[in-house]
Amino acid sequence: MAEEKDQISEEVKQESSRKKDEAVKINEKATEEEPNETIDEIKPEVQTAIVKGKKKKKAAPFLRGGRGQAHIKATYNNTIVTITDLNGAVLTWASAGKCGFKGPKKSTPYAAGVIVKSIVDKIKSLGIKELDVFVKGVGTGREAAVRAFDSNGIKIVSIKDVTPIPHGGCRPGKRRRV
Repeated sequence: MAEEKDQISEEVKQESSRKKDEAVKINEKATEEEPNETIDEIKPEVQTAIVKGKKKKKAAPFLRGGRGQAHIKATYNNTIVTITDLNGAVLTWASAGKCGFKGPKKSTPYAAGVIVKSIVDKIKSLGIKELDVFVKGVGTGREAAVRAFDSNGIKIVSIKDVTPIPHGGCRPGKRRRV
């Protein structure tokens, strides 16, 4: 049994050394300059193509019939509106801070209207005429943002509330002992 293992390992070693010798011979052939023989003819399996890097083209937005999605995140401190195509790829966005509001003014309904006004100018150039609106959060700008889309000439197809709601919630604190 042990002799068979030794014999097999010998054969494997001999075969690997034979392959190394063949590789050395092929490399020597490749270094010799012969005008009729190319690297492709010597060993076609080891071809490497050097391709210059190209920038990827941005995929065109998926807007079926000029329709997109508006994601409104209205928190106690800020309001953020993001416009996406139907696949969810972001096209443009705006927030109260980006529009110049600071501090407690960022979460007001007026700020939400200004955000939507700045976004509507951008999305009209993209060809969006209809929106599915997804509202998240409990801030004061959530309803004002939806109304602002309508007043700025964008048709709202649907409104969906996607505010996360805990089912059972966090574990309550330990009962107080006095």
